[in-house]
Amino acid sequence: MKIALLADIHGNAYALSAVLEAAERAGAVRLLIAGDLTGYYPDVVSVLAMLDAWDWVSVGGNHEAMLKDWRNGLNRDVILNKYGSALKTAFEELSDQQIEMLVSLPSIFDVEIKGRRVRICHGTPWNRDEYAYPDAKHEVKEHFAEDLSDLVIFGHTHYPTQWQVGETLIVNPGSTGQPRDRKPGACWALWNVETNVVEFHREAYDMEKLIARCKVSDPNTPFLWNVLTRDCV
Repeated sequence: MKIALLADIHGNAYALSAVLEAAERAGAVRLLIAGDLTGYYPDVVSVLAMLDAWDWVSVGGNHEAMLKDWRNGLNRDVILNKYGSALKTAFEELSDQQIEMLVSLPSIFDVEIKGRRVRICHGTPWNRDEYAYPDAKHEVKEHFAEDLSDLVIFGHTHYPTQWQVGETLIVNPGSTGQPRDRKPGACWALWNVETNVVEFHREAYDMEKLIARCKVSDPNTPFLWNVLTRDCV
């Protein structure tokens, strides 16, 4: 049995489409997602439609929390200035039921799959907003493994990461929608449930279409397109 691991899709439907096509070719039958389905990029409606063609679960990330703030009329100027208009677009285009689903996603999701214990979080299991980068200290890695899961999936940093602590495999599949490790493409990982082995993947897609849209919708937020192409060769 193979399961696709995703994180930080961030409304990037172009990237998600490439990942889901690759996951299907690889034989994945389910999606486990470490949060941040929305934010930064404008197509969360399409993202949810594509995900709903699969068996999928996700935790909530910090951008789902910001969507809740936006719904409640909080911090809107701060969100627009720092992250662009994607959450405004999400609020306008999603149904009330979809917004409620997103803002109600749990911070931690535990599931057993074929006898394997899996924990999904966004930042860390103890703090949704904490960054755990690939060079994290050993005590941080040990903290991830304290619940003795076979697999812990996290996101938030946008950096692909894999640690082994005892019997616990700890994986950040990297960001599908906005990798920050200065390599182009859309990140994801494939988990073999029987062997508890994870393979990392990165898919090419047409970034120029997304970049062109961002330059029109958010001309004052160049981070949105610069982060996708920096140091790309």
